[in-house]
Amino acid sequence: MKISKFTYIVMGMMVGCSLTACEDFLNRPNEDSYNDGNYFQNDAQTKVSVNTLYNSPWYDFLSRGYYKIPEVLSGNLYMGGSPYANLTVNGSDDDIKSTSSSLWAVNAQANTIYNRLKTANASESVRNTAMGECLAWKAMAYFYLVRIFGEVPIVHDNSSDIAAGNYNEKYKVKAADIYEYIVMTLEKAIELLPENNQAGRIDRWAAKGLLAKVYLAKSGINANGNGQRDASDLAKAAEYAKDVINNSGKKLMENYEDIFKGENDFADESLFGWRWTAEQNNYTCGNCLTSELAMSGFEIYQSWGDWTAPSVDLQDAFSISPLDNPTAGRNVSDSRRKATMMMAGDKYDYWWQDKGGFDYLKFLYDKEYAPGSNDGLQSTTGANIAKHLYGNANDHIKTFGISPNKQCSSLSTHVLRLADVYLIYAEAVIGNSESTTDASAIDAYYAVHHRAVSGSERPASITLDEVLKERRLELAFEGDYWFDLVRMSYYDVDKAMNILKGQRRNGYYGLSDLYKEYYTNQVWNVDASTMYYETNTPKPNVTASVFKLPFPDEDVVYNPHLLEEAQHVDVRTEFAY
Repeated sequence: MKISKFTYIVMGMMVGCSLTACEDFLNRPNEDSYNDGNYFQNDAQTKVSVNTLYNSPWYDFLSRGYYKIPEVLSGNLYMGGSPYANLTVNGSDDDIKSTSSSLWAVNAQANTIYNRLKTANASESVRNTAMGECLAWKAMAYFYLVRIFGEVPIVHDNSSDIAAGNYNEKYKVKAADIYEYIVMTLEKAIELLPENNQAGRIDRWAAKGLLAKVYLAKSGINANGNGQRDASDLAKAAEYAKDVINNSGKKLMENYEDIFKGENDFADESLFGWRWTAEQNNYTCGNCLTSELAMSGFEIYQSWGDWTAPSVDLQDAFSISPLDNPTAGRNVSDSRRKATMMMAGDKYDYWWQDKGGFDYLKFLYDKEYAPGSNDGLQSTTGANIAKHLYGNANDHIKTFGISPNKQCSSLSTHVLRLADVYLIYAEAVIGNSESTTDASAIDAYYAVHHRAVSGSERPASITLDEVLKERRLELAFEGDYWFDLVRMSYYDVDKAMNILKGQRRNGYYGLSDLYKEYYTNQVWNVDASTMYYETNTPKPNVTASVFKLPFPDEDVVYNPHLLEEAQHVDVRTEFAY
């Protein structure tokens, strides 16, 4: 973490400037320019003051850590040669540096804006709502920090740390205390937030949904490998999740693929979301994932994700193989597969609408159709990512009314969805058992599963492993699967390690020939001697230590206390909101 004087002071002093950086994602105030001295003078200014927390400080995490940590580390995403793929990330890694810096920037800005809001010249309801949003995003930042790095310092008030001069003397705090700090922060956010907020913004139900997820993770933190999670924490997770399910009035979207279309950015299912905009000059206010994940030529504003591919192991989880004939024998019963990854034979009517839709194989092999594409299939797993893509510039203009820019779109990134809360409830009810026949837990699980697999029948019981698999398929490429494994490692580290050890994390030989022959001659001819899964690359060495990533080297240089044992802190006595 950036425990440097520079980070703390800049994040505190620059908030007045950052308020203007990305205000357009929901509302633009009438003022042409403002700073901290003349801002916070009315309800409109107070509401828009927290807009920056919905995008800009998260940008470096989005572009560096969001998919490499939860997706590549977990085995969902193939990225050959990456230290995230072979579980050898160290403190010199640039993506770890960016991730740490970004998450601490969110915390710093949330702290500074929250304290400034206390004296905002605004109505109590507007002021409380803005303060609640600050605390909810602060809690989210710490939730990422504790699951990525484990024990981390608590920076409760940047200004007081700067005044005390101890910004480079912070000690790590035990993970259990970090979780209690997150709970305390969310409890205050729930107290401040309204039940209904402006579309796209955090409300009380969003904070309760996040608190349910925090309690589910917290339940195993003191298990010491005995396999038993804390029953009271599990009960709290179930209680908060059930409250959201029963009383929020929010509903799952009917069609899974619709969740990720720009017109549904602010849909009820998106409880927390990074709300990006391509309208600003500051590129950190825009979503960069189409550039990072889409194939070259998919979008004129540059994209380079040809080799960042859905893993074979994730395809296995979907019961599908790149060797399956696209027109015969392929399992297409789960609608989430196509919305998650594109494979041979897939077409999308909501992308490239000006060209009559997007055809995956035609994109790979027809230069007139896709002049900017690479020559043929580049993905060694036979698939490419479908989530997080807005299509081409024409699609973006049609959806958002403005053009995208390089590494900059207006497509939201869903951080916590209602479906996640449904599955949290099911898992919390199962708790320390292997399965459950509880009707409400089954209903929650089935609501998510049946949306994706419409022909499925409601089961009489569900197992913990079924719920965990459902989470993987439902939330693939949404920054979650690694954290499911981290949560598991708290109470059953052997099971978490065995999942990683058993994965198929390599690619295939011969897929390009297979795909080209099919596109050119409509012949699907699998030659087992040349088209097969590669087993020469050794599997990564999996130990219990992989579930905590190292601090960036420079953070340890700034603060050697990060190398020392974490300390216990009674957070409810030490800190207050």
